[in-house]
Amino acid sequence: MSEIEQLEQTVSNLSPKDLAQFRAWFLEFDVRVWDEQIASDLKAGKLDSLLAEARTEYEQGKTRPL
Repeated sequence: MSEIEQLEQTVSNLSPKDLAQFRAWFLEFDVRVWDEQIASDLKAGKLDSLLAEARTEYEQGKTRPL
């Protein structure tokens, strides 16, 4: 059995209370990992073209308030 399958089985057997606690932890974990990836990509210049495109569209008046 793979590690993922073991995790799936473990999560499937959690009580509703423990599942809610796991969901809350995983959401925080996932957000932190995502933020770290974005920061890493930004530092590495991987987002430069997207930022330049957005800046150009803003300067050309092609944007609208959120």
